[in-house]
Amino acid sequence: MVLPSVVEPCDFTVFGGTGDLALRKLLPALYLRDRDGQLPEGFRVIGVSRAEADDEAYRVMVRDALTQHVRPQDLDEDVVGRLLGRLHHVTLDIEEIGDWHLLHARLKEGAPGEDVIRVFYLAVAPALFGAICQHLDEVGLVTERSRVVLEKPVGSDLASARAINEAVGRVFDESSIFRIDHYLGKESVQNLLVTRFANTFLEPLWNSRWVDHVQITAAETIGVGERGAYYDRSGALRDMVQNHLLQLLCLVAMEPPTYVDRETVRDEKLKVLQALRPMTPELVDRDVVAGQYGVGLCDGSPARAYVDEVDGPSDTETFVALRTEVQNWRWAGVPFYLRTGKRMPERVSEIVVVFKEPPHAMFPHSEGPTEPNRLHIRVQPDEGMQLHMTAKEPGPGGIRLRPVSLDLSYEGAFGTRSPDAYERLLMDVVRGNTTLFMRRDEVEAAWTWVAPILDHWSRPTHRPRRYPAGTDGPAAATTLIERDGRSWQETA
Repeated sequence: MVLPSVVEPCDFTVFGGTGDLALRKLLPALYLRDRDGQLPEGFRVIGVSRAEADDEAYRVMVRDALTQHVRPQDLDEDVVGRLLGRLHHVTLDIEEIGDWHLLHARLKEGAPGEDVIRVFYLAVAPALFGAICQHLDEVGLVTERSRVVLEKPVGSDLASARAINEAVGRVFDESSIFRIDHYLGKESVQNLLVTRFANTFLEPLWNSRWVDHVQITAAETIGVGERGAYYDRSGALRDMVQNHLLQLLCLVAMEPPTYVDRETVRDEKLKVLQALRPMTPELVDRDVVAGQYGVGLCDGSPARAYVDEVDGPSDTETFVALRTEVQNWRWAGVPFYLRTGKRMPERVSEIVVVFKEPPHAMFPHSEGPTEPNRLHIRVQPDEGMQLHMTAKEPGPGGIRLRPVSLDLSYEGAFGTRSPDAYERLLMDVVRGNTTLFMRRDEVEAAWTWVAPILDHWSRPTHRPRRYPAGTDGPAAATTLIERDGRSWQETA
């Protein structure tokens, strides 16, 4: 097993340090990197929030979070104690300039050197991104070795995304801005590039001559829960399609870069976004389905309707299915079907590449079903791949065909836990590696593509179709794909 390389000493500052993201994802990720020996002496973590908490109170809060969000078998008291010793908390009101000087003093106090790497992780509302960056600059905390991490969503539409990018860009160089999409840190997503470009049998088939269509699904069994206030202003299109699903589509459809580097991959992803068929009002009506869950049964328990969870009538979509095409030489005529929703029957994120049928039926007298070859890439949970193919069933007396699968489970194949996406991405930030992060032009290209959908849905007559919780979404989503003579693939 290859041991992870130790990163440089760093002051890792988390704005929103007492919030859900920090306690549920970021701090557990840093703990696991500390456990695996990646954090050196001098690596400090500073939580910043409005909470009136000193260092000890913050450490108690983080210890409780680690107990809840790290598997018991991964908890080591010595490592927990070591991480807690790295932790500090600064109470800060963004509008109080005196609080910023307190943060400045804390970061200067005990710093391993003037040129220490400073990471500022903005786990706060996007509306605060610009103001935080401006204040960091005003109190002299931005250096050539500073990086800023922006949590999604970067804006709520093209205009707000551009405004945020402009505000942050006035303080930080583009090479120091890390727009994070945790899907890009998942093992199976990164392995997609290796699967395509390091295996000679597959890349020659990765085009419109051999691929019938591609499906990308991100389904959740949960409802909006405590995110109701945010989600009702966002919806599934902004929350999932504009970032996660379009990024997965880019990795499936991108051309091979000359080599994998921090800019070459992002260059190719941008070309895919720019090649997506533009959405017109007519195409939105025909090729995009919005849904909203009602009462139903999910995970064996009664589930409330979305409008009951947000305490009022709402036309916010909790489900989106759409059909699009990448209008370039490689993918001309190949439909890409995207689907995401809450309160679905199963939690699963996956990519399915469906290949075309053989051009000639060579076994006319055979028995048994035949199916197109399919490559299932499971993003979560249980990361891995399945290649579905047809084989002869053993036995005498003729040929009986049977679909079979070649399975690759990452945990089974490599005998190790797949690191959480945040573990990998946080270490990439410290290293300054932007490969798996979105560039400004990518973000704005994605917003440009979804803008006509948002505009069309802003009409007073738009209403999402209702579907019972615990089902596969509204019937119109099935109609969307079946009118092309295809069907949604069952999960791998």
